[in-house]
Amino acid sequence: TEILASQHYEGISKMLAKFNISVALLTGKTLGKKALLEKLVEGEINILIGTHALISKGVKFKNLALVVLDEQHRFGVSQRSKLMQGSTLIPHLLSMTATPIPRTLALTVYGDLDLSLIKEMPKNRKRIKTLIIQPRQRKEAYAFIESEVKKGRGVFVICPKIESKNPVDDLGILGLTEIKSVTQEYERLSKEVFPDLRITMLHGKMKPKEKELIMADFKNGEIDILISTSVVEVGVDVPRATIMMIEGAERFGLAQLHQFRGRVGRSDMQSYCFLFTTSPDQLNRERLKAMVDMHSGFELAQEDLKIRGPGQLYGVSQWGLPDMAMEGLSNIFLVEKTRQAAKDLLEQDLELKNYPLLKERVGRLKTRIHFE
Repeated sequence: TEILASQHYEGISKMLAKFNISVALLTGKTLGKKALLEKLVEGEINILIGTHALISKGVKFKNLALVVLDEQHRFGVSQRSKLMQGSTLIPHLLSMTATPIPRTLALTVYGDLDLSLIKEMPKNRKRIKTLIIQPRQRKEAYAFIESEVKKGRGVFVICPKIESKNPVDDLGILGLTEIKSVTQEYERLSKEVFPDLRITMLHGKMKPKEKELIMADFKNGEIDILISTSVVEVGVDVPRATIMMIEGAERFGLAQLHQFRGRVGRSDMQSYCFLFTTSPDQLNRERLKAMVDMHSGFELAQEDLKIRGPGQLYGVSQWGLPDMAMEGLSNIFLVEKTRQAAKDLLEQDLELKNYPLLKERVGRLKTRIHFE
């Protein structure tokens, strides 16, 4: 997310350079944070771009009027609502994601959320081929990966965790199956499977400079295979990479899997996403099959909504069994009837002067519910 925030900061700063608009960047590692926050509260900063640091203690906007959430699925309900804290206005919201969470999709269909869809692929892009690879097919997949590397192409390998601390950590929930770690796979692939290839690992415990250098080397073709945790989920653009190999794919959600897949297929070369399972009879076949059959994030979000449920409107759950309010939204006739009743009421009494209790309740809901 730091890489992504920096990219947005550089791009937007250049775009607005001639307009006398003040743009600033805030991450957990920003120097001079105190001075920046003072300028923010005084209204001297027009646009603040950042990571989750934007919702940390002490961040206050003078007149927050617009919130843009990139990679929306990486934020929780409570985190998104924190962006409004202390604001005298209810800000406009633009929420961006390749994979909407179930709760958002339900609100899009029935609630107060407008929808814009970008369906077109960038020019000359090919659809990524997604395959579920069972344990017995591993050797065949490795042979194909080696053939791609020999053509000068790059490979991502994603593991669910950084390292194995003790033997118990390696026992999966789907029987006595191994949960792959970055350090283990680095050792195994570099020594046993691809001893002649240039392999490097990347994870969140590394220093930012070290991560930047590794990503630059991978992008420039000095690394063949990059073994990583989910840190490469967003903000990574490596056109030469054509294979995304995900270990223990059933351990990731649909949104994450689709984001991983989006790290390849960023040129005119054919790309592939291999979903490796820890067990042939693993429990989440429905989710993995959706990845094979569906290529649009919006389609996957609809499938996710069907599989996991929409979550809560009044609570903070973004998926699961619906609360009464969210369940009510699924009754389109009730929704229409309620909307009409609200419209009729507001036409007669826009400020709800004759309904003080209702006015107070609506006021409280404004701060409790962020309709995204």
